[in-house]
Amino acid sequence: MNEELHSSANSAGTTSADEATEPCKSVLQKQGAYGKVPIHKHSKFGQLARISEVYALAKFVAKGQVADNMQNQIPYKDDDIKFCDDILGKVSRSFAAVIRQLPEGLCVEILVFYLVLRGLDTIEDDMEAFVGREKFKLDHLRNFYKTPFSQEGWSMDGVGQGDEKVLLQNFFKVVRVFKGLSLESQEIISDITQRMGEGMALFAGRNLTQGTHDIKDYNLYCHYVAGLVGEGLSRLFSSSSFESPEVTQSAKTLGNTMGLFLQKTNITRDYLEDLRDGRTFYPQEIWKRYSKTGDLSEFAESKYQENALQCLNHMVTDALGCVPECLKYMELLKNKQVFRFCAIPQVMAIATLADLYNNPKVFTGVVKIRKGLAVKLLNETQSEEALHKQFNHFARQILSSIPQGDQNSSKTKEICENIISLTNLKANLYGNSTEVQLLLSGTPIAIALAANWIGVFYASLLMVAFVLFIRMASLI
Repeated sequence: MNEELHSSANSAGTTSADEATEPCKSVLQKQGAYGKVPIHKHSKFGQLARISEVYALAKFVAKGQVADNMQNQIPYKDDDIKFCDDILGKVSRSFAAVIRQLPEGLCVEILVFYLVLRGLDTIEDDMEAFVGREKFKLDHLRNFYKTPFSQEGWSMDGVGQGDEKVLLQNFFKVVRVFKGLSLESQEIISDITQRMGEGMALFAGRNLTQGTHDIKDYNLYCHYVAGLVGEGLSRLFSSSSFESPEVTQSAKTLGNTMGLFLQKTNITRDYLEDLRDGRTFYPQEIWKRYSKTGDLSEFAESKYQENALQCLNHMVTDALGCVPECLKYMELLKNKQVFRFCAIPQVMAIATLADLYNNPKVFTGVVKIRKGLAVKLLNETQSEEALHKQFNHFARQILSSIPQGDQNSSKTKEICENIISLTNLKANLYGNSTEVQLLLSGTPIAIALAANWIGVFYASLLMVAFVLFIRMASLI
């Protein structure tokens, strides 16, 4: 890097605090290998063919669907909280929406928790700033829970790119909001940050060009970078009295699994990004079963596509193993806003896994789910019945996609059928989505008008075809 790595208690390198709030447009908006590999999006025709998703997109554009409770917070006029809210939307559009809809008394706590861990994650993810000075990176990871919080005006420059860099340059603002939280919230955030930093340092000091060692090692990494988040969130939910003590009691078990499910989905999707970044997490215990050359990078070559897909399907199947415990955790949540906060990332994850399964594009870029599908999931996931409907649907989609001869077919089939069994009852209670019901309610009028032109018999056939079409659209 041309810029010098700089950590200061008084300044942000050569950039003033005010200047740093505006990201430089010439740099990448995300760090690591993001932007260096192709993004595989679905075609516009594929999107337009799904009526329910198009409806969800139009509805979302017109008036949005997620409440923003951040501005209702008593201290929102504070410039530091405004900065935190603004940078949240820049470093994570997806999590910004679900954080902002949380109730007062929890919204700011989760906002700060996310930004603190995002700052830590930015240090871990930067593979250029510490070249030749790896020890400094490990020191920063291990001490991030205390150094920025004990030194007045602490900031860091030269680490991260785009908005993540801006976050670290202005981290003292996050610290000031942190110090306004309850002592219990501060203790929880500090504890999780310390343990996560220690775990990240363990893996950051290793050669991960060929992935983690085995599944146990893989699970341990996912625990440090995501399972601990699930634990910390569970403790914050209970300490704020929005959820029962039972949620905290499950923090290190079910809460941990919630995080593992999201992280395993990301790692499975980000094969090529991580490979280009020189640090991968596919466990050798899995990928070496399908390797011809003993090198993880071979899966990016088209001649090894069949083996690559076998490996990918194994990774997806491993991630799906988290679902039963995730569903158990979701049953514990009683607050509607907390439920949505947890549920939306979960349904996005299983939708992503369904898109990744047996998909060769994973090895040539980053696979993204349709925007319309993402918005539809965001809109609809407001109850346990809706959550179960989505898990049920995507488990069926994966089940129907299992290729003949896949080495993990029996295991994948077993897990999918278990998910379907666990979710069938509540999924059926949810029924059709609201927009599909609206479309169906207009069908008799349209058919009656059509009968005047084409006759009752053909109009009846048209009605049956239309109902079947709408029914299929609601399942896509």
